Amino acid sequence: MTGPAADALVVWGGWDGHHPREAVELFLPRLAEAGMRVRVSDTLAVYTDDDYMARCDLVVQCWTQGEATAEQVAGLSRAVARGAGLAGWHGGLVDAFRASTEYQLLTGGQWVAHLDGFVTHTIEPVLEQAEHPIIAGEASFALTTEQYYLHVDPANVVLATTTIVANDEAPWLAGTVVPQVWTRRWGAGRVFFSAPGHDPAVLRHPSVARITGRGLLWAAGLL
Repeated sequence: MTGPAADALVVWGGWDGHHPREAVELFLPRLAEAGMRVRVSDTLAVYTDDDYMARCDLVVQCWTQGEATAEQVAGLSRAVARGAGLAGWHGGLVDAFRASTEYQLLTGGQWVAHLDGFVTHTIEPVLEQAEHPIIAGEASFALTTEQYYLHVDPANVVLATTTIVANDEAPWLAGTVVPQVWTRRWGAGRVFFSAPGHDPAVLRHPSVARITGRGLLWAAGLL
């Protein structure tokens, strides 16, 4: 399905605090360099365009909160089940469309908290997945940003985790290990998610940029 003429749909919108337009623009060159035809949309209506979605090879979504219609979620889900990849980061993928459990089932997780706001924490690759192309060669790295506490589907393949640091908001959760990077299958499609990405500065962190860029290509079947 994928190849030099593959089609990538990049959808941005929702809450402005995650700088969705600037965030997706960081990765447009990576998609173009991979030979993909890139279409950028600031509306969810494209998910109901069955003709286009049927030939789409990758959907990159950065849309925090907001609402999607049942038809829009169904259109996205059908496209991935047919073989399109779905990829995203931070709230742009797992804090979208909170009322849609169908969407949460597709993505494999849901944001529920970032305790104490910005905290210094470590992202740790899972040793058993060290050869996976998304995290191959990556070591643990520290970030000072939101540490995402997520409710996560047990069917995910977890590539990296974080250990919740001591905090005032819910101190009893300190020490909990929470998945931060994962992949999953949805029908014939691939799904990729990475938690770091509150703003473009985080996405420019070398390890975050590598993992995210590789994840997009992996979801498209190009890695």
